[in-house]
Amino acid sequence: MMTSSSAVAGTAPESIIVRDIIRRAAMVAPGLILVFGLIWGLDGAYSTAYGLAIVVCNFALAGALLSWSASISPGLMMGVALFGYLIRLALIFLAIWLVRDASWVALVPLGITIIAAHLGLLFWEMKYISASLAFPALKPTPAAPFSAAPDPTTSVPPRSDSPTSDPPSPDSPPPDSKESSAP
Repeated sequence: MMTSSSAVAGTAPESIIVRDIIRRAAMVAPGLILVFGLIWGLDGAYSTAYGLAIVVCNFALAGALLSWSASISPGLMMGVALFGYLIRLALIFLAIWLVRDASWVALVPLGITIIAAHLGLLFWEMKYISASLAFPALKPTPAAPFSAAPDPTTSVPPRSDSPTSDPPSPDSPPPDSKESSAP
């Protein structure tokens, strides 16, 4: 097994993705707080806002930990991804456990918000990442226009089995055989 101790080079896509998720959470938050506030009253609105804060903090912490560990080594990043997930789950549990008996907490909208916001924001971001085939800062650029003329700067001859080469004529010898030049 070969491991690398060098840092992962390049920009940190984690922080860019987290910023996108936070921006999307800010777009959804007023509507979600309003709807849950209408259903469960003021306690539902407070619980929804608290649940969204937990989700945003979870994503921000995940992005920060992964960006930090990637700058050190891929092995550390893998460990941080695994154990960071477990630690973040424990922090979510702790955040709920600490307020479970508070007068302003409605556990149903809090639970729905935490689960739906995690899944919804992840799927929403996944749609944009998979649509661009890269993280948001590395959207693919359009390819150069196709030219049928060969590039004179390359020295590689075209493949004989490529669909752009002319098909062999019935009178021509097979590609591997050599014609004899004897009279």
